[in-house]
Amino acid sequence: MATKEEEKTYQPKDAVGDAVRTTMIMGGVGFTVSAIQNTLTRQNVGAWGVLTRTGGVIALFVSIGATYGFSKSAAANLREKDDSWNPAIGGFLAGSIGGLRSEWAGNSEAGELTDICVVRSFPHTVGFGAGLAVLQGVFDFTGGKFSGYEIDPELNEYERKEQLRKQRRRPIQETLDELGEGRGKLQPYTSLSDGIAPLTAPTGIYGPGYRQRRADRIKDAYGIDVPRT
Repeated sequence: MATKEEEKTYQPKDAVGDAVRTTMIMGGVGFTVSAIQNTLTRQNVGAWGVLTRTGGVIALFVSIGATYGFSKSAAANLREKDDSWNPAIGGFLAGSIGGLRSEWAGNSEAGELTDICVVRSFPHTVGFGAGLAVLQGVFDFTGGKFSGYEIDPELNEYERKEQLRKQRRRPIQETLDELGEGRGKLQPYTSLSDGIAPLTAPTGIYGPGYRQRRADRIKDAYGIDVPRT
């Protein structure tokens, strides 16, 4: 008999579509960072400085997003496995691109940052790639969500909680047999039928037909008719 893992077949991923999606997301992040950097400059470079002065940041984020989205899906298609190694591979390649541009340098007489020096260092490239690979791999292995790990991704969270409630739910008769009936407080209320007040309404644990049984007991013991509804 085939197991669940054997019966589950791999579904190919759209590497180009994933690359476009991550490119758009990271491009938006890069544009935001570039706008912040352009705003904090002391020189009045204007709005177009987002593209002309600090536009390299946008290109960096776009390249990281495109590399990660494409390489993760391509690795999954080549391996025909959807596991945590795919985000790790994508994270290593994307982080390596980030490592190519790791330091900003440049001096002027006023001590301001005037130009950008792109440092193409092998230790930086490997270090950034390994760091992002570990981060993405561990994040995917632990569930891929900030809310926590999902026990069964195919099961809806509401349905899972309903199943837990049903498993731990005890029959009312079993509870009444152990605790007894009438463990609540009697709250006063007014009868709208005959205007008699106050009467009492049970608010504790009571089985079906409690009002009928209570009325019968009072009738037999004291000869008083009480409402049965």
